[in-house]
Amino acid sequence: MANERILLVLSNPEVRQIAEDQTLSPEGYQVSVATSCEEAERMAANTRPDIMVIGDQLEDGDHLELAAKILEQRPTMPVIVYSHLGTRTVPLEVVRLGVIDWLSPPLRSDRLLASVQRGLKRRKHWQDWLDIEARRQTGPLLQRLDELEALAQVGQSVTAHLDIDRVLKNALEAAVSLTGAEEGSILLYDEDTSDLYMRAALNFQDEFVSTFRLETEDSLAGEVFHSGEPKVINEQTPQKIKTAYLVHSLIYVPLKAHGESIGVLGVDNRESGRGFEDRHVTLLSAIADYAAIAIENANLYSHTEVERSKLERILRQIQDGVIVLDASGQPTLINRAARKALELGEADFSNWHYSRVFTHEGLIDVIEGKNEDPYRVELELAGGRTYNANVTEIPDIGRVVTLHDITYLKELDRVKSDFVTAVSHDLRSPLTAILGYVELITRAGEVNQQQSMFIDRVQTSVKNITDLINDLLDLGRIEVGLDENIERVPLASIIGYSMDGIKHLADQKGQDLSVNASGEVPAVVGNPIQLRQMLDNILGNAVKYTPNGGTITLRTGQEDGQVYLQIVDTGPGIPQESQARIFDKFYRANNVPEEIQGTGLGLAIVQSIVENHRGRIWVDSKVGEGSTFTVVLPVTE
Repeated sequence: MANERILLVLSNPEVRQIAEDQTLSPEGYQVSVATSCEEAERMAANTRPDIMVIGDQLEDGDHLELAAKILEQRPTMPVIVYSHLGTRTVPLEVVRLGVIDWLSPPLRSDRLLASVQRGLKRRKHWQDWLDIEARRQTGPLLQRLDELEALAQVGQSVTAHLDIDRVLKNALEAAVSLTGAEEGSILLYDEDTSDLYMRAALNFQDEFVSTFRLETEDSLAGEVFHSGEPKVINEQTPQKIKTAYLVHSLIYVPLKAHGESIGVLGVDNRESGRGFEDRHVTLLSAIADYAAIAIENANLYSHTEVERSKLERILRQIQDGVIVLDASGQPTLINRAARKALELGEADFSNWHYSRVFTHEGLIDVIEGKNEDPYRVELELAGGRTYNANVTEIPDIGRVVTLHDITYLKELDRVKSDFVTAVSHDLRSPLTAILGYVELITRAGEVNQQQSMFIDRVQTSVKNITDLINDLLDLGRIEVGLDENIERVPLASIIGYSMDGIKHLADQKGQDLSVNASGEVPAVVGNPIQLRQMLDNILGNAVKYTPNGGTITLRTGQEDGQVYLQIVDTGPGIPQESQARIFDKFYRANNVPEEIQGTGLGLAIVQSIVENHRGRIWVDSKVGEGSTFTVVLPVTE
């Protein structure tokens, strides 16, 4: 029994009864009825009938115009016209409209039923034809969509998984599926043997895969590897790739990373003679790109893991303590040395904030940047040991704290200081006696020229040794923090006193000594005696090493909450290789004339004073052009 939907557009009740009750409904058709054009259009849109029967004498419009409108909207809709018009033009008109049949009164059930069946049959033919055409037209598109979806899945696999075997298996499954091949393989280059080996395979026997090797110099795969261009075989007779490996058809495409070949992707048919098309080469090339990326990612990950493991072993075994904090302040690494120094044991602190892990206030303060030096502090830890703690900010990672045990160095420094102090004090008395007796010689009677020369040498040597002792004692006091008389110091006064004190020495050498101040010189917080000594030492060196008639200028100014002092001279300059050591104890540049005496401690004292005042000092110099020493100190708030 039929189940098609029929829409009757009939205004005459008697005709509707014949059509619906006596003819169509008994045959099992689903019949709907409209009596006007407006109702017919609405029901045609809503019920989507399979066929329409349109009669004349409609109250709100012409039945032929309604048919034309329906057919314009749905060209494949079978439309039957029932009309009282008896002229010969009616059949011609309905044919032009595309109506499939025309019925004239009186309406007979057999004619109506036959016309409906013909219309539904024609509709089915139209629908079947449209389906065939749609499949013919959209088939390649659907195939391309399937191919793109498969490629997308391979790409997603590359980015979602680090398991190289799984990714390569997915790539081969896609390659075999999309090309209709029987087998698939990925060959990689072995740098040690210069051969290609089978890294991954699909539908090959395991023993064949494990023993497979191809020379790159005498094989089709090697040709693809070296040329970087795909190769295709489509032959009716089997072609030899390797012993016991014969194929009817095959595609090899190169695997490339950073423009260099790393292997070959291949698919083949050994049993069937089905060949491959150009589009298969394109698909395989895309899959090969994904496979190459996966291999490169796996190599990078493996290399990263090896390096990470090495670094972790180094950090765990290194003698210095290392603490790594993430951006939220939670430890990601506390090595063995740091755990021992801080007495932390073997507990896991990975989800703790550092303020709960560490109890030493000095360590917490330097991590939080609360100290005068926000990145370094000396810590007295368990067992009386002293550690130098340094904090380094690492963008996007967090902070790294290193703990360097300086207990031995502190002890050496203490022993050195005690030794220098003892020796200096023990030497002062005999030196004073020597100098006194030398002066008495000149008072005891006349001395000849040679004796006078000897006396002068003795006095000069004693003075040099005395200066050295005084410098050693000064440096020792500064380094151990003695003379901590901290106050607000008017730096302009210090500059004036120092310039006045050195002026007579500059005048003796005919040197031009001047001050160039950029604005008012601000005050600083510090030890006035040490600051005066700092300036005296730098200016004294400038006068000492600048030749007669030279120029020495002290420039000063204020910038960004700091005051700077620049001592510029026209002396011989400092060689580049000596500038890195110019502040070391007892170091003198290699271009200093032998006749110019010095202890080699003046600039070491200067550096210690500057650092004690939270300042910085550096030198800019060129041989033959002079030197510029720059001191930067924080201004009093």
